[in-house]
Amino acid sequence: MTSNGAQRAAQALEASGIAHEIVRHGPVSSLAEAAAVRGIEPSQIAKTIVVRRDDDDYLFVLVPGDRKISWPKLRDLLGVKRLSMPDAATALAVTGYERGTITPFGSLRAWPVIADTRVAGTISIGGGDHGVSATVDADDVIRALGAEVADVTDPLQ
Repeated sequence: MTSNGAQRAAQALEASGIAHEIVRHGPVSSLAEAAAVRGIEPSQIAKTIVVRRDDDDYLFVLVPGDRKISWPKLRDLLGVKRLSMPDAATALAVTGYERGTITPFGSLRAWPVIADTRVAGTISIGGGDHGVSATVDADDVIRALGAEVADVTDPLQ
C-alpha cells in the first residue's frame, strides 16, 4: 500500500514533467544497503536535508550520499551566520515527510533548493515513504526545482 507521502511525491514528480522511475525496495538501515538495493553507487543517492534559516524559513539541500553538508560553505553561500537542522517533528511539520523519506517533490511548501555541485547524472532521491525512492536525472531535478547549484559539501569522514 502506498502512503500519503509516497502518493504526494509521485504526483509531484509526474506533474513536474521530468522522467522518473519510482522504486519500491523496502526498508534499509544504511547508505551502503540503500545503494545496493537500488543498484547504484552511494554517491548517486541524493539525500534531501532540511535546513532552518529562521522562524518558518527553511530550505532543502541536496547532498550526495557519500558527502555531508559543509556548514561554513552553506552559511557563506546564504550570507548568514547561523543555520540549523530542525528536529524530526519540525521537519515533518514543514515538509509533510518523515526523515529518511524527504524529497522536495510534493513538500507541503515549496522551499528553496540548493544542490551540491556533485549531484549529477542519474540519482536516487527520497520517495515520500520509507523504502520508496525515485530514480531521476539530476539536471532535470535541478531545472524542475529551480535549484541553485553550489559547492556546499565535504566528504564523509
